[in-house]
Amino acid sequence: MGAFLFAAIGLIAVTILLLLRPWQQQRPIEADASVRELNAGIYRDQLAELDRDLAAGTIAPADHAQARDELQRRLLQDTAPAPASRTPAKTAARHTTLAIAIAVPLVAAGLYAQLGAPVALLPQTQQPVADAHQGAAADIEQMVAALAARLEKNPGDTKGWAMLARSYHAMGRTAEAQAAFLRVGDELNKDPALLSAYADVLATQANGNIEGEPLRLVKTALQLDPDYPMALSLAATAAYKRNDFPEAARHWQRLLKQLPPESDDAKWLMKTLAEIGAPVAAASPGGLRATPGATAPAAASRGKSVSGTVSLAPELLAQVKPTDTVFVFARATDGSPTPLAVQRAQVSDLPLQFTLDDTMLMNPQLKLSEMAEVRIDARVSRSGTAAAAAGDLITGGAVVKVGGERVALNIDRVRK
Repeated sequence: MGAFLFAAIGLIAVTILLLLRPWQQQRPIEADASVRELNAGIYRDQLAELDRDLAAGTIAPADHAQARDELQRRLLQDTAPAPASRTPAKTAARHTTLAIAIAVPLVAAGLYAQLGAPVALLPQTQQPVADAHQGAAADIEQMVAALAARLEKNPGDTKGWAMLARSYHAMGRTAEAQAAFLRVGDELNKDPALLSAYADVLATQANGNIEGEPLRLVKTALQLDPDYPMALSLAATAAYKRNDFPEAARHWQRLLKQLPPESDDAKWLMKTLAEIGAPVAAASPGGLRATPGATAPAAASRGKSVSGTVSLAPELLAQVKPTDTVFVFARATDGSPTPLAVQRAQVSDLPLQFTLDDTMLMNPQLKLSEMAEVRIDARVSRSGTAAAAAGDLITGGAVVKVGGERVALNIDRVRK
């Protein structure tokens, strides 16, 4: 049995590497795989014992089937992956890598327990590890096909459809995954993992576009579990793509506190947050901890805003395009580089009426409403990113009291 478990672990590892190979520059996060494999081995033993009891006539077929289904459900629960997840890139490839790294061990264990041969645990039935490696992909394909065939005969098995949908998702068969998710029924809207995986499938089908139905699924998943990693990742990526950097930062900050501070994923995420001008403190006992509803202005802060107008000097009109991004932001007067609040627009919106308040926070711990005065600036970004760069068009800035109105900013110079 021990040799079989080692062979199974090796088979799963090779399968993951083969599946991830097309997704270059992606590396799965290290997790509690050894614990999950140990749990899977224990359940395989129990399944084998059930089959021996059935063969010996000591258990009725109906009781055998019921006990087997219960073990399968417990197997799925006990082999569920830890909540840590890698952060998303600007494309759907990172999400696919996450799904493959998490789903393949779970799907392999679940499908083997449900459709495999438990007697293979006995020493005389073991095959050489090299042969198992060569047939890894084919074995998984056969198990998935067998599960699909069984579900066609038993279409009311929602848990089976959920397993099949996640299997297809992990294998990159998005069209079949979408069809399987549609068969899950009401259970889909109760599980943040299924909702997130389905959203990723729909986004992949739409060439990486998360807006629309995928984003609705993501929001539902976050209502069920505000810290679910894949949902946070998808929500942040959607916000980033539409240039809503404050919202992207909130999701990424929440995701960051779930990652080991020294991991590659945490470092990548801190770099991304820095690029959009957001706080980059890694999660720690004294680190940044965003909370649900942190961006909603408290009653005491109502009216604590700064408003005014941003215009562009006529002599600079020839240097911009109507679609260039305009950022209006407030900073603390102590020189802190992190904006307190940011509003985004386009050159075509100029002259722009702006209002900065606590609904536009970049960091829930730094509120504009709690400042006596702030520095207001505006900038035209030719690259469309929040990070300032040479060649951007800027204002001279203005220090105003919080609550001030009719602040006039004129973009009249080029950043060196």
